[in-house]
Amino acid sequence: MKTTLKLIAVGTTMAFASLPAFAQDNFVGLTWGETSNNIDRSSALKGSSQTSRLDDTINNSGTWGVRGGVQDDTGRMYLTYEYVSDTYSSRYKLRQQNLLGSYDLFLPVADSTRLFGGVTAGLVKLEQDSPGFHRDSDLGLAGGLQAGILHSLNPDFSIEAGYRYLRTTVDASLNARDRSVGGSFDLKSSDQAYLGLNYHF
Repeated sequence: MKTTLKLIAVGTTMAFASLPAFAQDNFVGLTWGETSNNIDRSSALKGSSQTSRLDDTINNSGTWGVRGGVQDDTGRMYLTYEYVSDTYSSRYKLRQQNLLGSYDLFLPVADSTRLFGGVTAGLVKLEQDSPGFHRDSDLGLAGGLQAGILHSLNPDFSIEAGYRYLRTTVDASLNARDRSVGGSFDLKSSDQAYLGLNYHF
């Protein structure tokens, strides 16, 4: 999987390398959505009743993001920072931050409306800060795909709705301070449905 993520990262980097020829319309934007994560616990954590609901910590959790990039009639390139943090039953607390570069191609369906689809690559940081457990964090790679619909309200503003799926290589430990339980967990994948508002200049 790491090889696949590296290939996606290289492809996205090459797309950004053509930025001067692509740049016609600059934009910045805000996004809000819901994130769900696929977490794989180690055998030690799977065998403990204390950690049976760890997977539910970031599940349908609110996520906000900021982005900026360039676009023309055929597609767009942009950088995004995203943040999501949530708790489960005051027992677990997880935080995820994404720094991503994306490239989308457009498919016009009406004068002001376009479908889009593309690739994303970047970094993901996972932090575990649960009460009664030693804090831990990790930084890994992320790569995936996204698709959605983009509608221009006027020359200055556009709105969009999209879905993105990411594979990641990040993990963290979950070790109780009283040593009653200990192990690690991997964030295998992350998916998000979101709405966005963009300002063009």
